[in-house]
Amino acid sequence: MKISWIKYEKDDKNFNMPERLGFDVFKLENPEETDKKIDELINNKYTTIFITDEIASFSSNIINKYNKDDKIKIIITKCKE
Repeated sequence: MKISWIKYEKDDKNFNMPERLGFDVFKLENPEETDKKIDELINNKYTTIFITDEIASFSSNIINKYNKDDKIKIIITKCKE
């Protein structure tokens, strides 16, 4: 099982602990590329993806494509304010 985290590049409050521990935290410059990044991670065998609600709002595939896929877990987390 491979786990990753996705957040906005300018986000300095979310997923700091996994990033400091050396886990795969990916920062998006352009939130419009959320679906592309999720697809890329899945193609690279990531099965669990944590994503902030801010970035998740830019994805149509989370609900349309991956909602019923038992092999892929996309977990939407609330952004820290």
